[in-house]
Amino acid sequence: MSKVTERSRAAIAALQISLDGYIQGANGEVGWVDGWNEALDLIPGVDGAVIGGGTYPGYEQLWGSIAADPRSGTAMLGREATEGEVEYARWTQKTPHYVLSTTLDKVGWESARLMRDVTELRSLKEQPGGSLYVIGGAALISSLINEQLVDELWLIVHPIILGGGKSPFAGVKDMQTLGLVRSQADRSGRVVLAYRI
Repeated sequence: MSKVTERSRAAIAALQISLDGYIQGANGEVGWVDGWNEALDLIPGVDGAVIGGGTYPGYEQLWGSIAADPRSGTAMLGREATEGEVEYARWTQKTPHYVLSTTLDKVGWESARLMRDVTELRSLKEQPGGSLYVIGGAALISSLINEQLVDELWLIVHPIILGGGKSPFAGVKDMQTLGLVRSQADRSGRVVLAYRI
């Protein structure tokens, strides 16, 4: 269990998830997610993001494009970017992103920095600052849960059953007991569940 002290930064992972527990459909479908900025809106005091090397290239392309031209998101999202997503894209350009990867050689954003192993993240958590938003992917989140580096897990549960797909916790090695911190339903039928690990 990760322990946040008065001097440490909380690492909060937030995931969009189907009712049957998947973050993607069997063929990688994510079109059922109707907004990608909600997680950030829910987490208070975020001043940094942690992202895995497998997720970062597509993330950089999507949010960098939308920040430069909000209309460019249509091709990648399959719909127009929402106002909140445009704001999120601008946030990505000015907020430090820590890319945990042993395979990437470089990152394109000035606000991004490569981290080669979890000891660097452990050190970052001990530095002064706000919360760290752990974006993903699933392998990164599982790895950080295994390393006891995730303090809270926020699930945005969508009212959809995918019938199969990618589980966000397939790589978690040991049983984890979580404590509910918050639950909230919205008009669209989504439920936000926030747990302390």
